[in-house]
Amino acid sequence: MKVLVVESPAKAKTINKYLGRDYEVLASFGHIRDLPAKDGSVDPDNDFRMIWTLEDRGSKRVSEIAKALKGAEKLILATDPDREGEAISWHVVEALREKRVLKDMPIERVTFNAITKDAVQTALRQPRQIDQALVDAYMARRALDYLVGFTLSPVLWRKLPGARSAGRVQSVALRLVCDRELEIETFKTQEYWSLIATLATKDGGVFDARLVGADGKKITRLDIGKGEEAEAFKKDLELATFSVANIEAKPAKRHPYPPFTTSTLQQEASRKLGLAPAQTMRVAQRLYEGVDIGGETVGLITYMRTDGVDMAPEAVQAARRVIGKEYGDRYVPDVPRKYTTKAKNAQEAHEAIRPTDMSRLPKHVAKYLEPEQARLYELIWIRTVASQMESAQLERTTADIAAVVGPRKLDLRATGQVIKFDGFLTLYNESKDDDPDEDEGRLPPMKAGDPLERRRIAANQHFTEPPPRYSEASLVKRMEELGIGRPSTYAAVLQTLRDREYVRIDKKRLVPEDKGRIVIAFLESFFRRYVEYDFTADLEEQLDRISNSEIDWKQVLRDFWQAFSAAIGETKELRTTEVLDALNELLGPHIFPDKGDGSNPRTCPTCGTGQLSLKLGKFGAFIGCSNYPECKYTRQLAASGVEGDGEGSSENGGTPGVKVLGDDPETGQQVTLRDGRFGPFVQLGEGEKPKRSSLPKGMSPALVDLEKALKLLALPRQVAVHPETGEPILASIGRYGPYVQHGKTYANLGKDDDVLEIGGNRAIDLIVAKESGAGGFRRGASDPGRPLGEDPESGKSIVVKAGRFGPYVTDGETNATLPKAVTAEAVTLDEAVSLLNARRAMGPSKKTARKSSSKKATASKKAPAKAAAKKTAAKKAPAKKPAAKKAASKTTKAG
Repeated sequence: MKVLVVESPAKAKTINKYLGRDYEVLASFGHIRDLPAKDGSVDPDNDFRMIWTLEDRGSKRVSEIAKALKGAEKLILATDPDREGEAISWHVVEALREKRVLKDMPIERVTFNAITKDAVQTALRQPRQIDQALVDAYMARRALDYLVGFTLSPVLWRKLPGARSAGRVQSVALRLVCDRELEIETFKTQEYWSLIATLATKDGGVFDARLVGADGKKITRLDIGKGEEAEAFKKDLELATFSVANIEAKPAKRHPYPPFTTSTLQQEASRKLGLAPAQTMRVAQRLYEGVDIGGETVGLITYMRTDGVDMAPEAVQAARRVIGKEYGDRYVPDVPRKYTTKAKNAQEAHEAIRPTDMSRLPKHVAKYLEPEQARLYELIWIRTVASQMESAQLERTTADIAAVVGPRKLDLRATGQVIKFDGFLTLYNESKDDDPDEDEGRLPPMKAGDPLERRRIAANQHFTEPPPRYSEASLVKRMEELGIGRPSTYAAVLQTLRDREYVRIDKKRLVPEDKGRIVIAFLESFFRRYVEYDFTADLEEQLDRISNSEIDWKQVLRDFWQAFSAAIGETKELRTTEVLDALNELLGPHIFPDKGDGSNPRTCPTCGTGQLSLKLGKFGAFIGCSNYPECKYTRQLAASGVEGDGEGSSENGGTPGVKVLGDDPETGQQVTLRDGRFGPFVQLGEGEKPKRSSLPKGMSPALVDLEKALKLLALPRQVAVHPETGEPILASIGRYGPYVQHGKTYANLGKDDDVLEIGGNRAIDLIVAKESGAGGFRRGASDPGRPLGEDPESGKSIVVKAGRFGPYVTDGETNATLPKAVTAEAVTLDEAVSLLNARRAMGPSKKTARKSSSKKATASKKAPAKAAAKKTAAKKAPAKKPAAKKAASKTTKAG
């Protein structure tokens, strides 16, 4: 028996089918060890000794592997084919050595880019040892991230109340967003005019031409800046005689785009499918690990964490065969295309992201996939196949037009473009974030010397616009161009910025919150080197050199720590006034924008003599008057989620950081949104113990209205009934975020789950997964099951799932276990409907009915006694905590 270790249980199940009885395939569930989240886990004074600990789940996985190794002939490590996967294999070996179970057992490392039978068997024939250079690069990265986070974050906490954390890559990404916002705020709009002549040929062909020159001088886009100038040109053009001065037609080609890398997949999925990078990677992970296709578990795409753009020769040939079959031989180029990446610091060890089988068309597999999986697979398939198609053939035509009015000559130009052969464009065209190319039509036939008829002259006013805010896709693209971080980490970095409430998403664009801008202003003032783009990119290059065995990883840490620790030491002497002066200078245009009337934007609106400036309080930054305590004017920062002006603000006699949302229609009490020590929250009424609810992570305070606040205050809410116990499943928010609860079992919601909207099926999945012990360091929540279709009578969606007691079908309310003769892979919709109808006809299970009946009987007997006891207790004892408070204290378990 050979023991093979992979990362995920889904992958283990698939590979076990491929390899048969001679192998036992086990999952590590991602990382089994981690650095404890406390000071001292990386010790610079002890040559950067790192303390790795086994968490409870990691310990369980190691014990399972150790047990399987008894009597086994070898250990094969088949974790993911990247730096992180190499580290997981290394951690597994180190943990097993600590248990003294390896002894002289042979250890092999294998990697495969696709989970197919051929790929796995080929990998097993080509084993190697763990690549220590990749492990060293991983440890250097982890140590750097730890040292920055655990050394810099406490400085923020001390000097900048309300700040959450700083990170090596996270802070640089935040700086990109904040710098763009500053560009937008300081942008000066410029007026300019364009002049367009609508002309017609002698055959009646109509086209537009733009003014590009006058009197022998060129006119660029911004040269005509006043309406008077534009009107003068317009009058001349209305009197001019037009003719064709020159016409030139040139053939051109557009070549297809390379197959997807991690970064380009995230960008296109964001633009075309509206998926956040984290969602894209989660769906791609499922496609890679395998989905059920007609009763067989199949890995549909190659490994999705890669910088490479090339494909295996057999994949290229397969793509060419599909192109010839589906689109015709004309679309197959004479020579296969080969791509190389231009991204900075790219590691091209792996293939691009592509389908494992090119002949598996999207329309053939869509019925087996969830909607997001089907859409992402189609995007990957189309991009891959298009990358091997023939180039598009175009014709670009430029016509120079002469306009003569008296002695004056004006120059105009018209351009056109037509597609002679669509090539790869018949299948795929890449989306753009900003300034998409305008489709240019064909110009009518004309030749030099032809007279033209004037139809209309238009003078159009324009204003220059500031650069657009980053979308998640364009930020990922910019980070990759600068060489900041690794593409496989971008999704996590963006999510961290949102979780820390440093940025928010507004109309699919990243907007920095005031909290984030203050952090960046502080770092730029006192740690500028460590948020410089070049410095971070250079550090990435050093990590790549470590992975290539070119430099020693600990020397990199020594060089970094020497300068970084000195910079940290200097901040210990910083006084609050120095911090405030720096922040006021950097953030002045944002906090105190020009009013446009010439008045001083920093003059206090209450006393009229004091100057407003940034202040630091217990719960973060705010704006205060220099005449304090005589003048007590305060407000929140300009772009804060809870505004300081308006109802509830100090300007109107209210409380700073409090926004009135309205009145609860049931109780008549006022509902407010407030800033608290641990973040924003909503509150019902006033008094000693008013009902409160924190805002879930990722929910912007600016988007909270009365309706949403009342929903939050109504938590916990029942979302489902447990399929086995019949007990309610509740959704609420606790100390560690949103969760669902069944009895004493708590399960945290995923990043894409909304505590106010989560449905019964999803809640049951999370609870069942938690009760069955599924989980891990790296992967997400439980499998939502395979959709079978809708019940013809009720219209409810029916899925088949893996349960504690075997596979079952469910419509969200009724569950029916599959007979032994029917497998989860083979069950049909008709069979599922029949099983569910039969289960409903049986009524509730005896256990559930007995339990429910017993509860009712007990409750009815005890009710009078409880009422009497309550009256007596009320007289003798002090008031107990309200039920809402008890519920809130219980939620602290939901971590």
